Amino acid sequence: MLRHRLRALAAFAAAVALPSSGCDSTTTTNARPKENQTVKPTTSSHPSEAEAIRPFTVHVPQAELDELRRRVQATRWPDKETVADQSQGVPLATLKPLVAYWGTDYDWRKAEAALNAFPQFMTRIDGLDIHFIHVKSKHPNAMPLIITHGWPGSIFELTKTIDPLVNPTAHGGKAEDAFDVVIPSMPGYGFSERPTTTGWNPDRMGRAWDVLMKRLGYDHYVAQGGDWGSVVADVMAKQAPRGLRGIHVNMPATIPPAVAEALTRGGPPPAGLAPDEKAAYEQMDAFYKQGGAYGAMMVTRPQTIGYALTDSPVGLAAWFYDKMAAWTYSGGDPLKVLTRDEILDDITLYWLTNTETSGARLYWENNANNFNAVDIAIPAAITVFPGEIYRAPKSWAEQAYHKLIYFHAVDKGGHFAAWEQPELFASELRAAFKSLR
Repeated sequence: MLRHRLRALAAFAAAVALPSSGCDSTTTTNARPKENQTVKPTTSSHPSEAEAIRPFTVHVPQAELDELRRRVQATRWPDKETVADQSQGVPLATLKPLVAYWGTDYDWRKAEAALNAFPQFMTRIDGLDIHFIHVKSKHPNAMPLIITHGWPGSIFELTKTIDPLVNPTAHGGKAEDAFDVVIPSMPGYGFSERPTTTGWNPDRMGRAWDVLMKRLGYDHYVAQGGDWGSVVADVMAKQAPRGLRGIHVNMPATIPPAVAEALTRGGPPPAGLAPDEKAAYEQMDAFYKQGGAYGAMMVTRPQTIGYALTDSPVGLAAWFYDKMAAWTYSGGDPLKVLTRDEILDDITLYWLTNTETSGARLYWENNANNFNAVDIAIPAAITVFPGEIYRAPKSWAEQAYHKLIYFHAVDKGGHFAAWEQPELFASELRAAFKSLR
């Protein structure tokens, strides 16, 4: 049982109206579908219509925001934890002030306006409507880049990196460093359509992302990801579609088989590990034993946990905040690196799009150890952030990524690297992909 659970733990971390009934794709007219609302995907007998790229604008009905505030203010709270630390989860004294702000002063319209400041689109790929941001650089010969978010993150993780990537001259870079940036919402997340059948795993997403980039007119591009985005980038590298020049990941899958087996057994590390390798082993061992219960639940019972996350906004907030506290480079206090609004923008997005359960199902779809060494033959780049779940040693990375063109350990930032340190993140991508231009 323990062995199965440890394997499960490593499985790493809708649309509003659009996928529902073929309504105008410039607005979202019903952000949180009712239980009895039938969701009917748009269909077309004409390939050009089916593959159309439609403009998209976010607008959540005020009634949905009022209902969220009512639910937040009606929260029934548990007792205070019986310990003086976070070993039992998010402390009551930590969550209550955040929720009080959420239920009174938080303004979703600001988040909505921030999203609508970017060009957003919807297109149908492999039977699902996919939402994405697409920002082109003003600089010539910009490199096309697709970035995939993770869980419990969203497109909000990545929006602060857009201007540094597309407009490098305003952020310490050169014109020749510019990117065209594409940021899709994963299926079942945010404004992308929620799958109604099984099979939407990272492999399928990787194939869909290649379709998306080519539909946008790019015959070559690079891919980046953290958390689930790293998994998607890795599988894209294995698929090696024509035109994919390379990948960059900030949660690399580098753990060798012998180390993975020792972690599964829960025993001592293999003999002969170098100091950085032993440190990585100890970080992963602690994650498996202390921090991975969320993954085991979503790998095995996403529907069960989904009832709680879908019905209780504060339950959802606690579930997400727990990981934000653990995975940011903040000493357990994500408010040191993210604002209250940034945290609540992300949580509110899940709530308004009713993607709490569909997001969790991705873990069930991909019941695999996403930290184990991969076998990637195309050019790959890695940035190691100090607050990541584990700090991948270069020796392990070289075994897993056979054309490692860039490896750099930086001194700040955590698992949500683009969210926490957008300028540093952008500078890393410029350096990582320089040789592939």
